[in-house]
Amino acid sequence: MTSQPPAKQFTANVQRSATDVFGPIQREFNRLFDQLGSGWTAFTELDLIPRLDMRETEDAIEVTMELPGISEQDVKIAIEDDVLTISGEKKSESESKKGDVRVSERTYGAFSRSISLPRGVDAEKIKASMAKGVLTITAPRDGAAAAKTIPIVAAK
Repeated sequence: MTSQPPAKQFTANVQRSATDVFGPIQREFNRLFDQLGSGWTAFTELDLIPRLDMRETEDAIEVTMELPGISEQDVKIAIEDDVLTISGEKKSESESKKGDVRVSERTYGAFSRSISLPRGVDAEKIKASMAKGVLTITAPRDGAAAAKTIPIVAAK
């Protein structure tokens, strides 16, 4: 006959074994999250992607894009094959401050957004303006590609 160890002793061995196996993994996760918590500024170094809205009216397509801190001279607008591309660069400001602690959360760098325009936009008449950090682009329609209803004829 074989004797079995008491249930308490078996449970203690399993708990000790799990701690031995998963302890190093738990320490690595703790270290990872500790570093991640203090390193959120690394995520701000990602590409600068300005937000935009695109609105369609009867006469035109209107695009507005948020570009705070960027001057008109640092923005380029181009159109090729019915694709409107807005690109530019937000340049960093050089500051010299004395002290041990400094936090910088603002993003700098180049950006580019491309938008497919619908047919019927007159590329020669596109206009752009910028006020209070918002770029507004108006692309008027030429009327050539107006919507048309096609009647269905019964087959013979």
